[in-house]
Amino acid sequence: MQGENRKTIPITALSEEAGSELVRVMKKFDREANTRPWSGVPGLVVKGLLAAFSLFAVYMNLFAVWDERIRRPLFLGFTILLVFLLFPARKYGNRIPRVNHVPFYDIILAAVGSGSFFYFVLHNRAIINHATRINRTEIILGILGILVLAECCRRVTGLPILLVAGGFVFYAFLSGASLRKIVYNLFYTTTGVIGTPIGVCSTYIVLFILFGAFLECTGISDFFIQCANSLAGSAAGGPAKVAVISSALCGMVSGSSVGNTVTTGSVTIPMMKKTGYPGEFAGAVEAASSTGGQIMPPIMGAAAFLMAEMVGVPYSDIVVRAILPAILYFTGIFLMVHLRAKRLGLKGIPREELPKLRELLPKAYLLLPLVVLVYLIVAGYTMSRSAILATLLCILVSCFDRERRMRPKRFFEALAAGARNTLSIAVACGIAGIIAGVVTMTGLGQLFISTIVAVSGGHLLIALLLTMLCCIVLGMGVPTTATYIIMATTCAPILTTGMGLHPISANMFVFYFGIVADITPPVALAAYAGAAIARADPMKTGFNATKLAIAAFLIPYIFCLNPSMLLIDTTAGAFVQIILTSFIGMAAIAAAVEGYLLRPIRPLLRILLALSGLLMLYPGALTDALGVGAVAVVFCTEAIRKRRAAGRLREKRMYNETAL
Repeated sequence: MQGENRKTIPITALSEEAGSELVRVMKKFDREANTRPWSGVPGLVVKGLLAAFSLFAVYMNLFAVWDERIRRPLFLGFTILLVFLLFPARKYGNRIPRVNHVPFYDIILAAVGSGSFFYFVLHNRAIINHATRINRTEIILGILGILVLAECCRRVTGLPILLVAGGFVFYAFLSGASLRKIVYNLFYTTTGVIGTPIGVCSTYIVLFILFGAFLECTGISDFFIQCANSLAGSAAGGPAKVAVISSALCGMVSGSSVGNTVTTGSVTIPMMKKTGYPGEFAGAVEAASSTGGQIMPPIMGAAAFLMAEMVGVPYSDIVVRAILPAILYFTGIFLMVHLRAKRLGLKGIPREELPKLRELLPKAYLLLPLVVLVYLIVAGYTMSRSAILATLLCILVSCFDRERRMRPKRFFEALAAGARNTLSIAVACGIAGIIAGVVTMTGLGQLFISTIVAVSGGHLLIALLLTMLCCIVLGMGVPTTATYIIMATTCAPILTTGMGLHPISANMFVFYFGIVADITPPVALAAYAGAAIARADPMKTGFNATKLAIAAFLIPYIFCLNPSMLLIDTTAGAFVQIILTSFIGMAAIAAAVEGYLLRPIRPLLRILLALSGLLMLYPGALTDALGVGAVAVVFCTEAIRKRRAAGRLREKRMYNETAL
């Protein structure tokens, strides 16, 4: 194919049947996609309310000068109203939903729940003056507000986080706290529902989600996929490499593992299967890559904003320190995909079917909002102002493409999409604030610290292992943001206070393991979404995704044992050393996991490669030297074996030709 006959498949060019299948997958694995159907005038009204919520968030952050005990409950009150408008009490499944319908009980719950928070806003000064002497009406309203918020969370994110929060509240009663004290601390103070998580959500996260919605409207996801196709599509196993690159790029914009898996996977998974990858491997590649998008700077998952607030450092610091671990993570997946392609003898896509890079360069202006956003953050602008300026730039950038120009309708839809994407994080932050509030109120954090330190015997590796298990178990089925808040409240202090780790290392550790819960069986939602698109076995896909994401299980240990990876207390020489040894070590582990280097590897050499890779990941000149030496021995051994095998093959071919 030449010229105009060469075409790529953008994610918007799916057939009607494929599109409905993706919607089905999203509704099955992503509760956020299971919304009420609205159409006609009522649909416009609902979109108008969502758009108004986005504009309210912009106004609140740019112009309003309100006390946090006014802005936070106000934000949650409006969130509750919108949740009951959009999310039904249970999934529709095979039922046909009623269009433009909200049951009477949802109207009552929305009024009671939001009314509780609005009451706090209107009587803010009196309640603050009451302190713990809140009256019976305020106790009842506090209980109702918390219960309705919990119902919102159940609808949007599911039961797991509610079970965790319920356990913490139960502990608060066991510790001897009165109902009045619990309600006061969890509802009326900034250590509970309206604590730091919802403060960060209403200040930074909502604006960056809005930026992501406008950036999506410019067509940047299609651009990323086409660029990835151009760069890697023709290589061995090209479609899988395209999936890794495009998911890493799209993940910078999308904070949802499942959403990213379905969006980019709708294009990449069928391409991988067509090339020859098994379905469970194709789905796993997309799930592992999409999940990693949340650790990819400059726009990491919403939890990264919370991390900056909890650690007390600028967000730009978190972004810069996260670059090397993120690149190392995707390098691990990329290498495994490459080695699997070599082992299976898979080819890439013919070059004539791929877009030319020079044809894509004129659209490089789509990257301008991202570049400007990074510059503004690094230059010292506030995150709120940076996000809003970058969003305005998205509108300007869209003017260069006639099809994607930000006309009033598209602008209106982008505002609505930003608000809709905020709701799940907002309710999760509110419920996670309950957990943080109980820990603060009861002193439970100190109990956690003393217990883990005692069990680990003061050994950092054991403490890290126990923390990892907690993160994975608590993160199953729980949104990444909520998982991070839970672990940052309970486990990060163990690593900092109890084990002496740097706060950034400790928080990044729990952040990573909160994310990989999305691809760790038995509750691996991103992997199951990938399996549904690939029509493969969900558990096999989940285990394949876990294997592909092995870097995510190792990297956090590296930067805890050697903070140089996070640019903490390091020199240029030490940083270069850890870059070289980490990448060689990751390559060795990838080869060991796949059982292929230059040719299939024997079991003993696979074990040696795995051990040498782990040695290089552990800090120290001796371990690095031993690891590099062992990798060199294995590589030379395999090179000699490959040369000998090629020689024998040539001799056999010559003998056959002579005999003929």
